[in-house]
Amino acid sequence: MKSKPRKRYTDEFKTQAVELLDTGKPVSQLAEELCISSNLLYNWRLSSQRAQAGGKGARVLAEVPETEDLRLLRRENAVLRQENDILKKAAIILGTRPQPNSGK
Repeated sequence: MKSKPRKRYTDEFKTQAVELLDTGKPVSQLAEELCISSNLLYNWRLSSQRAQAGGKGARVLAEVPETEDLRLLRRENAVLRQENDILKKAAIILGTRPQPNSGK
């Protein structure tokens, strides 16, 4: 199988695409209009934010990972709650069954 050649976009195109995000259009709609994936658009916006924060100090850079950390912690919390519910149900099921006598 032949792989498709990777598309290359100019820096000017990337900058204009990120600027269009400020118009308030949903990312998915804008990505569709530009014939690119929404993930690519998110990555360009993140790169643009990091480049702009380069001269402003570390405080702006720290805000992006904090939101990412918060998102990951919320996801982990949801998984742990689900696992806890499963364990509670299993404890109820195992507690109602008579245990076989072992060794008596």
